[in-house]
Amino acid sequence: MAELGLNEHHQNEVINYMRFARSKRGLRLKTVDSCFQDLKESRLVEETFTIDEVSEVLNGLQAVVHSEVESELINTAYTNVLLLRQLFSQAEKWYLKLQTDISELENRELLEQVAEFEKAEFTSSNKKPIIDNIKPKLAPLNDGGTAELLNKEILRLQEENEKLKSRLKTLETQATNALDEKSKLERALQDLQLGQGTQKDFIKTQDLSDLENTVAALKSEFQKTLNDQTENQKSLEENLATAKHDLLRVQEQLSMAEKELEKKFQQTAAYRNMKEILTKKNDQIKDLRKRLAKYEPED
Repeated sequence: MAELGLNEHHQNEVINYMRFARSKRGLRLKTVDSCFQDLKESRLVEETFTIDEVSEVLNGLQAVVHSEVESELINTAYTNVLLLRQLFSQAEKWYLKLQTDISELENRELLEQVAEFEKAEFTSSNKKPIIDNIKPKLAPLNDGGTAELLNKEILRLQEENEKLKSRLKTLETQATNALDEKSKLERALQDLQLGQGTQKDFIKTQDLSDLENTVAALKSEFQKTLNDQTENQKSLEENLATAKHDLLRVQEQLSMAEKELEKKFQQTAAYRNMKEILTKKNDQIKDLRKRLAKYEPED
């Protein structure tokens, strides 16, 4: 079956529009047929006609058919404009700008593809059953759409903020563990050096050269481990700094989003009405205080 390269929802919308267009086209063709039928029944009652009579009949038929076809073409153009208006209005509510390519409307290959799609969808053998003829109307997007977008963005930033906090805690834990491991290794080295001095006092008959080689190997291995730990610590500290920068950036974005939401709220009718009511109440309180001051005894 021919496809238009659209998802299922949009393809169903196209099918609904094509069904509407086919219905209008069928009605207009019936109107044109009725024009010819009326002509046959009202004018073609004689057996012979003169050239002038034939010209008059054809001219009258031409005027009627021209009017019908012109009316249908105008109505089709206006219908397409209304359809585009629906799409553009929805896009503008979400701050999108759609573009059209008028040249593609005369692309023969694409037109044939649409014809094949219509044939596949509406032929009697392949026609799909209509489950529900009443399609739900799209809910209009009002000024709340912007606030909803801001709320979603705030929730996303809050989730990202929590993730960064969790990552920051993990990096801090890793950095602490690395520092503890480094301290343990340094204490082990000191203990080893102290043990080496004590052994020299008690063990004088052993081969000191082998012992020194062993100590040197241990020192080399320890130094290598210490260097690895130092590099790991630097990497953890860099990751920690990056995470903190990301956290500050997200917090700044969150603050901006909250300010934008507050600004949007202040522009709503509910906020202005509330502000006006509070102003009136304050004026009433001031007036009551002035009245009470007149009746209070003087000191």
